Amino acid sequence: MNTELANRLRWRLWLDIGLQAWYSLGDRRFRTLLSVCGIAIGIAAVTLIDVVTHGGRQVVFSELQTFGLRSVWISRDRQLVNPHKQQRTGTGIDNADYEAVRNSSCCTAFMRMSPMVLGVPGASNVARVGRRYSQVQLEGVNEDYIAINNDHVVKGRAFTSVDIQRARPVVIIGAKIREELFGPAVDPIGRELILDNRTFEVVGVLDKKDRSLLASIGSGQDANGRVLMPYTRVQAMLNSDQIDVLQAQVKEGVSAAAAAQSAANFLRSRHRDAYPYRVDTMEQYVRTANNILDGVAVIGLIAASVSLFVAGLGILNIMSTAVLERTREIGVRKAMGGSESDILLQFLFEAGFISLFGGVLGLLLGGISSVVIARAANFPLDPGMLFNGVSLLVAVGVGLAAGLYPAYRAAHLRPVEALRYE
Repeated sequence: MNTELANRLRWRLWLDIGLQAWYSLGDRRFRTLLSVCGIAIGIAAVTLIDVVTHGGRQVVFSELQTFGLRSVWISRDRQLVNPHKQQRTGTGIDNADYEAVRNSSCCTAFMRMSPMVLGVPGASNVARVGRRYSQVQLEGVNEDYIAINNDHVVKGRAFTSVDIQRARPVVIIGAKIREELFGPAVDPIGRELILDNRTFEVVGVLDKKDRSLLASIGSGQDANGRVLMPYTRVQAMLNSDQIDVLQAQVKEGVSAAAAAQSAANFLRSRHRDAYPYRVDTMEQYVRTANNILDGVAVIGLIAASVSLFVAGLGILNIMSTAVLERTREIGVRKAMGGSESDILLQFLFEAGFISLFGGVLGLLLGGISSVVIARAANFPLDPGMLFNGVSLLVAVGVGLAAGLYPAYRAAHLRPVEALRYE
């Protein structure tokens, strides 16, 4: 019973101290509001940085995913040139190399693989249907290419092994090509387009892909402007068996870089070091994107931390001023038996109230600003609830830390000196 009564008295005491702190803040509304706004701006900045970082990561990864997250590319490295050695012509990869890699034990980590023959040198990159024209990006590929690149055929069909073996004059077109050559009302499947004065039958249409962010920074080409063709057909047009790039999809749980390098080493050994080879993996692009976004987040958090630090100085200032203004009041309370712990708690409550209200207001401002930005810039909104909760705790912590010294100073004032203070 005594313990229960003691607990009730303790809670009653804390409630009284909290009410006194609340009324004291109300007596200094303007200064309190300024301190609350300081904390709110810092927390709003932290919230915005979190939302923008997560949203930016979603945008970048969604665009990188359009290349296939387990993709690797192997090609001749034309930047490595030995001036003392005569350079051999060609791409360093031909049909025989492709078959050798596909059947070799060195490359069992590849789930799928597609040759890529990129365009026809000297040929026009303009496709025509009647009097409608479209600038195209011609890629010669096989039946695995669509699966490797996370492409989807929304009309018609994908390539078959028969299309590749017989080098059929068929094409799969991107969404932009379909729009410019046929329009939305015309079904292009089975119709013909003219490319390089040759006629090709449209057998499929690719789903639209968004790479606007990568295109804006000069990385990647317009995926919707592609015209896919059996690589054997492109080679027939070139009268060549050369392949520009080998693109492969690596199995899960296997290092993409190691798998691609193994294929490059196999080709280098096969050609007796006649060609240097370059290896590119989607893993390295994802890693680079992560590093950039992490760097941006760190810089933003440092800036927001400076804002919170300044807000903490504001709380320190207002609480120190409050101690000076209420020195006689503190002296009276101590002369009447008020304990140091009660006075300490009251000033800490005041600092805690300022930081708590500032933190809540900051989360509201950050949330509203995030919604506005997301709608204005068509940006994905992905607020981190855990992160926001931590931000609120940090705000309260900043307030309590800033108010600790003034509270300690108030609690340890000598009653006689405090009563004489003018």
